[in-house]
Amino acid sequence: MANQLKKWQGWLLFGGAIVVVFLLGLICSSLLERRAEVASVFNNRRTPMTDSIVAQNEQFAKDFPREYETWAMTEDTTYKGKYNSSQEVDVLENNPDMVILWAGYAFSRDYNTPRGHRHAVEDVTKILRTGNPGIDGDADMQPGTCWTCKGPDVPRLMREKGLANFYGAKWSDWGKEMMNTVGCSDCHDARTMDLKPARPALYEAWQRAGKDISKASHQEMRSLVCAQCHTEYYFEKDNRNYLKFPQDKGLTCEDAEAYYDSILFYDYIHPLSKAHILKAQHPGYEIFKQGIHGQRGLSCADCHMPYKQEGGIKYTDHHIMSPLANIDRTCQTCHRQEADELRRNVEERFEKVLQIRALAQHQLAIAHIESKFAWDKGATEAEMKPVLDDLRKSQWRWDYAVASHGAAFHAPQECIRLLSHSLNFAQSARRTIAKILAKHGYTAEVPMPDISTKAKAQAYIGLDMPTLKDKKQKFIQTVVPGWIESARKNKLFITKPM
Repeated sequence: MANQLKKWQGWLLFGGAIVVVFLLGLICSSLLERRAEVASVFNNRRTPMTDSIVAQNEQFAKDFPREYETWAMTEDTTYKGKYNSSQEVDVLENNPDMVILWAGYAFSRDYNTPRGHRHAVEDVTKILRTGNPGIDGDADMQPGTCWTCKGPDVPRLMREKGLANFYGAKWSDWGKEMMNTVGCSDCHDARTMDLKPARPALYEAWQRAGKDISKASHQEMRSLVCAQCHTEYYFEKDNRNYLKFPQDKGLTCEDAEAYYDSILFYDYIHPLSKAHILKAQHPGYEIFKQGIHGQRGLSCADCHMPYKQEGGIKYTDHHIMSPLANIDRTCQTCHRQEADELRRNVEERFEKVLQIRALAQHQLAIAHIESKFAWDKGATEAEMKPVLDDLRKSQWRWDYAVASHGAAFHAPQECIRLLSHSLNFAQSARRTIAKILAKHGYTAEVPMPDISTKAKAQAYIGLDMPTLKDKKQKFIQTVVPGWIESARKNKLFITKPM
């Protein structure tokens, strides 16, 4: 009986080994087929590139039709999630307190959620934060640096004009050059299609931190091509608005703050409180690195550019959007829960972050208004110094957690930590203001203006929105067509400007 059992076990092991070998053979065959397919594409390109930067995205369509087709889908704005979407949503309309926080800065005029990459050039042109030179005496508000992440014409121009000259120009100087929106050469070397960030600021930041991007793994590159733009940055005001990433001391919110404090940097002086404010841009990469997915070695592309299968062909989906739009190809490649449960998990994290965000930004808005009241009542600079320090710290932490739109999921614990600290600093500022006012003989509640809507908040800080909107409309109708016509003559785009 024992011998029969052993014989049966032997045959079972043999059969199992045959199955394993067969499966391994299939995997190897698939890998070899895929390698051969990739080699065939690159060895028989219809449009071989001799330059690393090719700004016209259409040039890549014949050789990489699937990638190009999905990239073109970033023009689609139909996806709508509960908290994030590919549509343009007026953030200030939904959060009028933010108008107060950004008083004295262009973001108080206009701030929308981002659309897909295909809209990058259009959106930065029409936003009220960029100027309208030549329209009723309006000045050019922004430097050329503001184009840096809007498309592959940027690295082309940086090379042609020189990096310092690109940054040092006016924003409008490059309008007639920016016709191709975020695309292939922003992330790939056009000759080899290897992943290669095209923005010098990323290389410079890594070099200052003692790191070498050329030694980064392919998986790291799948995030770094995103990190060249989705990151915190600032302009060196005394160096022709040269673009720099404040990563010298590390990648946390406090690391960047320590860096800014060490060089006495601020983005603007708040006209109500007189605090020296740091404006977070969009530290998406830094926040992502603080979250569990970043800590476990995932890349941005794993979730925002999942693989697609088309017959026997597997390729990267370049329709960059919310992972919730493709849960079967994003979340469920690792997590075995049902799609509805995974979606609820994400939404719950957003809800918890948004709750404390609302508390922090409201307290911060009140603190700015109360600061103005204290100044008007005769508060001295010495008395107000701790208030201004608290306001700077509070707003930096609030903005750092808010400016990156997916932060509530990328690193919810980090966002809640930052917003909790922001709330604490805002309340500390308000307590100090109350003591200052009492010292100056005022003990009643500070009167608050009606800032319950975006329009009311903008009127309170002195913005003439009808005039600003009218000038922008005239700019788009009269100046921008000239940009397009100039680019057409210089053959900067193939079918149409994006």
